[in-house]
Formats: sequence, C-alpha cells, structure tokens
Amino acid sequence: MCPSCGVVEEYWFLRSRQQWRCRACGHTFSVTSGILFAHHKLPLQVYLGAVVIYSNAANGLSALQLSRDLDVQYKTVFVLMHKLRESLMVQRDETPLAGEVQLDGAYVGGSVRPANRAEDRVDRRLVEHQNPDKRCVLVMRETYPVDDLAERVGGKRTLTFIIPHENQTDIGALAARFIASGTTISADEHDAYDLLHERYRTRRVNHQREYRAADTDRTTDNQAESLISRFRRMQIGQHNHFGLAHLANYANEAAYREDTRRWSNGNEIFSDILTKCARTRPHRDWSGYWQGNTRRPERLAA
Repeated sequence: MCPSCGVVEEYWFLRSRQQWRCRACGHTFSVTSGILFAHHKLPLQVYLGAVVIYSNAANGLSALQLSRDLDVQYKTVFVLMHKLRESLMVQRDETPLAGEVQLDGAYVGGSVRPANRAEDRVDRRLVEHQNPDKRCVLVMRETYPVDDLAERVGGKRTLTFIIPHENQTDIGALAARFIASGTTISADEHDAYDLLHERYRTRRVNHQREYRAADTDRTTDNQAESLISRFRRMQIGQHNHFGLAHLANYANEAAYREDTRRWSNGNEIFSDILTKCARTRPHRDWSGYWQGNTRRPERLAA
C-alpha cells in the first residue's frame, strides 16, 4: 500500500533503488517508509537484530552493550534504542485503570554531594538544599483482585508519569484522568494522596511501622514498589544515569518490562515491540539527532 495516497498494489519495483513507486501518485517508498525505521542507512536485519536483543533483556540494556553485540557505532545504537522507547511510549495503553490500583513515587537525580568538612555540610532533606534537577517518577499500577491471586500474581497494567515532586495538584489531576471512578486505591501515608479520599475508596499503609497493613484488606503498595525496584536495577545496573529529557521514556520502558515479565521473549515480546514500531510515525526528535537536532523539552506529566 502506498503510504502517500493509500492505493493498494498499484506500483512497480525500482531495482536500482530497491524501492517501490506508486502508479497513482508517483510516490517512491520502501518497506520502512512512514514508520519508526524510516530513513535508515543500515540493513534492515541490523534493526531486527536490535529488537531481538532489546526484547531479550530483563532489566534494560545499555547502548554500549548493544553496539558491541551488533558491531555498529555507539551513536547509531543510541538513537535506535531511543526510537524503540519512543514507540513504547506512543503506543502504550492509556485507558483508565480500574479495580484495584496502587500508587507510589520514586525520586531520581538531583543528588547533592556533601561537603568535605562537617561544619560546611547542610541538611539535604530541606527543600532549599535540594537539587532543581530532582524529579519524581509516579507509579500507578493496576493489580489483580485478591480472589484472582490463586491464578495470576502481580501487577496487571502500569502507567508511569514524571512530576516535580509528590503533590496533591499533579496527583489529583493524573488520578482523575487515568483512574476510573469506583477504583480502590492503595498508597502510603504521604500527604499528597490525601485528596484521593474524596473520589475513591483509598487505603493507606504506614511504612514506618509495616510494609503491609494488618487490616482485613491486607493494604499494601508492594506491586508499585516492585516496579520501582526494577527501575532502580535498570538505573544502577545498566544505564547509570537518566537525563531529564528522556526520563519519562526510561520509566515507561521499566513499566513495560514489568508488565510483560511473564511473556515469551520471542513470540510475544518481540512481536509486540515490532508491531508498535510499525505503528509509530517517524519522530522529529530522533531525525538528525547527531546533526544538531537535540533540543527536546522535558516530558512532565503536569
């Protein structure tokens, strides 16, 4: 099908260019035109091999390691992996979560190095001493009901968002958009989740005393924290550092790997990622990245 006019099977093949030309509109296209892999210079087998290796990783994959596996330049793999993460972000399911949802937040970046002398050190817990690059990864994770635990264990679907810090304004707006009414929410004792009691049945657990509450509902947010644990392993064990411009895509990648942890890496994960790439249009942020097109705003949920 021609990606320009939509005419089906009205084209001829140009052997000199290894492309097709539409008989209706004269548009020249290839098998990757209009998708995430458009304008590629390497053989398509390299891109498919990258998707295979990317699908096989459990806790993320560094660009340096993938460049060694494929024997291509680091710059090429850096952009390619960000294209894969972009497809996961663009094609993710953002329908409202329902049933039982757990909320929690994890802070990334903005570490303040303590001074050498004890008398010169400051209390890094205070707001005035915090690094302005510090961000919060808000996790919303839908879980299976308690009566389904005999068959399915763990989280069902996860959404992640980047906010400056845990606050009632951002959490209230995101909950109204991505959590359906009538949902039961489990969260910790942070005051940012207090306003959720007005709209939802909200249960709280005090982590200063326990990880799971002793009530009849067995209130906990362990499923949200399990996603944060995988995100930390990705940060410390693979990437070491997340830039603010790409933090949302990294967090969404961790959520995708956590939600598909029981899928087969060949028939399901590889096919799903490749389908998402085929449905994603070329992204302007990754076209000519190493030629100067690097200005990209931070993706904050607020």
